Amino acid sequence: MLLPDLNKLFTKKLTIYQLGNPKLRAIAEPVIDVRDRQLQKLIDEMLFTLKEIRGVGLAAPQVGQSIRLIIIASHPNERYPDAPLMEPTAMINPQIISYSQEVEKGWEGCLSVPMIRGLVPRDRQIVVAYSDRYGNQQTIELTGFVARIFQHEYDHLEGKVFLDRVETNLDLVSESEYQSVISNT
Repeated sequence: MLLPDLNKLFTKKLTIYQLGNPKLRAIAEPVIDVRDRQLQKLIDEMLFTLKEIRGVGLAAPQVGQSIRLIIIASHPNERYPDAPLMEPTAMINPQIISYSQEVEKGWEGCLSVPMIRGLVPRDRQIVVAYSDRYGNQQTIELTGFVARIFQHEYDHLEGKVFLDRVETNLDLVSESEYQSVISNT
């Protein structure tokens, strides 16, 4: 007999807000109480949602909560076949402490901006500080694709989407054209 997946029984998949919703353009508020039961439930639901949709990052404003909470969860998938594998990480009240001098362009998409990809310049290396879900202060250095995910999600906390970072409209492509490009490399 197969046992049911308990996460699916007690955790719901959240609705992803789409571009045009004013929640995506608001600056998120700091989290006051990391141990708040509703915050912990939201973290679980965001982790579940991200796993269900096979995404690599999600910010609380994307699910209608204007608080400073992001999840980063790099893993190889059809959109990012070369992505490194990492444990999904909830970051509360994240801050960027330092940026590298090196900027590189890379393809990004967004769950809130479906069917479009953009070539976005981002800092190659950053140092970030945040509180984990248990209230422990963390400081880590992120590089490459994981640094890109963090910066993309952090932008959501500042009311920005990746389209705001694209240098020219010529750096935008449809999802199907992006898939064609990465399958030929």
